[in-house]
Formats: sequence, C-alpha cells, structure tokens
Amino acid sequence: MKHSMPIFDFKCENCTHVWEALLPDATTYPASCPGCGSTNFKRLLSVPNIIKSSFKSPGTTCCGREERCAAPPCSTNDTCYRK
Repeated sequence: MKHSMPIFDFKCENCTHVWEALLPDATTYPASCPGCGSTNFKRLLSVPNIIKSSFKSPGTTCCGREERCAAPPCSTNDTCYRK
C-alpha cells in the first residue's frame, strides 16, 4: 500500500510569504522560507479539502427510481418512501 505524505501550510514571519510543504509528519518542518530564506515561520491551520457532490446517475431520480417523483426529494430527510 502506498502512503502519501501530508501537505502543511506555512507563513513566514519575516516576509509574510505563504507556502505549502510536503512533509513526512507533523513534527517535521521545512529548513527555511522559500521566499526569503528566513527560519522564522509558523505552521498555519490547514482546511481539509472536502468536496461534496450532488451528482446523480443519468436517467435516475434523486431516490434511484426510473420515473420522476412529484417533488424531489420524496421526503424531508432525503429518504424515498416510494421505492
């Protein structure tokens, strides 16, 4: 199984340059800022990249039926009661 290294975000306190670094773990830091060479930088709180897709298969309804419901979704909790 192939393991990928996490990407961490950093900001230089000297020149305010922000960059990403691919590092083996959270305890490892880059040697210096790629913008100015300073060693005075901090790790930023990274936002996870989560993509929610509402893609449905072509030719199907929100609940997977072949024919369309009167008003999708068929219920208030996205559960089809007409299957």
